[in-house]
Amino acid sequence: MSDTEAPKQLLHLVFGGELESPDGLTFRDLDELDIVGIYPNYAEAYTAWKAKAQATVDNAHMRYFIVHMHRLLDPDTAS
Repeated sequence: MSDTEAPKQLLHLVFGGELESPDGLTFRDLDELDIVGIYPNYAEAYTAWKAKAQATVDNAHMRYFIVHMHRLLDPDTAS
């Protein structure tokens, strides 16, 4: 990659909400999902995820996730 070439954009979505069960993946109320944001790389998404996860640590039903959107948009992406 040259000095003028921007790094490839690898979009990541951070979202979360309360689960019906701490060991499941079904949300209690889809209308209450917290869409934290979309980030241009994993490092920024991880920082946002970690902040939200730590802020809700007292609620065992609350979970936040990182979705690799770039993999959905381009399944052949290696990263």
